[in-house]
Amino acid sequence: MATVMERRRTGWDVALGILLLLAGLLVLGNAVIATILSVLFLGWIAIGSGVVTLVGAFVRRDSGVSWSAALGGAVLIVLGVIIVRDPLAGAAALTFLAGTLFLVVGVTRLFAGAQVPQARSLLIVSGILSIILGLVVLFNLTIAVPSLLGLLLGIQIVIEGVTLLVAGRLRPGPVAAR
Repeated sequence: MATVMERRRTGWDVALGILLLLAGLLVLGNAVIATILSVLFLGWIAIGSGVVTLVGAFVRRDSGVSWSAALGGAVLIVLGVIIVRDPLAGAAALTFLAGTLFLVVGVTRLFAGAQVPQARSLLIVSGILSIILGLVVLFNLTIAVPSLLGLLLGIQIVIEGVTLLVAGRLRPGPVAAR
């Protein structure tokens, strides 16, 4: 008997959804602290990934040293150390990147709206909103840097919690007989 994936909600989904919703609201209430903590977390992840990549480049005995992997690992370590030493600079770089991505996604959606007549109005509206969001972030970096990443993280956690509460998770289910 074959299985298909179906969306079902269980008690665990409801409990996890409530926890995520509360955590998201907590993060939104402390967006500056969440920004700093998330940037520090990313810095430490970069350092750890760099060390693993660097060590992995030298321990491959059968294929020799992978110098590109070694260089990538070293760059990750340096990037991680820079971010950990100055989380505000890391937050500034990531906020600039987020603003740029909002802008590029908006322009892309506008061009896609011209190509896809079925979703033209939706693509144009979402493209304009993304462009506006990108420009607001890029022209207000001094205001956005301390809190934008924390706000985005909080919004994402709230959305995940609400999704679990409303729809549950995908689980395997039986295929109906024909």
